[in-house]
Amino acid sequence: MSRILVLGASGSGKSTFARRVAATLGVPHVELDALHHGPGWTVRPTFAADVDAATAAPAWVVDGNYSAVRELVWARADTIVWLDLPRWLVEWQVIRRTAGRLVLRRPLWNGNRERWRSLHRASHPIRWSWRKHGEYRISYGGRFAAGDPDGRQLVRLRSRRETKAWSPVRSA
Repeated sequence: MSRILVLGASGSGKSTFARRVAATLGVPHVELDALHHGPGWTVRPTFAADVDAATAAPAWVVDGNYSAVRELVWARADTIVWLDLPRWLVEWQVIRRTAGRLVLRRPLWNGNRERWRSLHRASHPIRWSWRKHGEYRISYGGRFAAGDPDGRQLVRLRSRRETKAWSPVRSA
């Protein structure tokens, strides 16, 4: 287990989980949000190429769900972990995270910050998470139920307890 993809709705804890797993394994953590968002929340033109380069490495933990690179990362992973937490918990986590970012004005990727005025946008993480949660249940649920024809390990974690307890060392 040396190439792990972490999936889940915005606010499910993908980045936190992926950082912990990467540290446990001593491998790079690749946060797709950091490669995707350029200054002013613009899409970085090198996004796909940057993901391609990062996932060409022999070991990594990637977190994110970007459709533009989903099949590339999925094909290169040997383990796929889906954080499938209940919608109420994911929403609580994304609202709490957003509040902290807004109040403390925490900088994100490439100098971006969440802004009060963006809360109404469909692309805001709170709204995005609400909408995508159900979509992921269907799309990832189907892929996980079918099993992986290429022998990748598929791990579906459905609670905070399962997420905290899972270790790539014990699962290998």
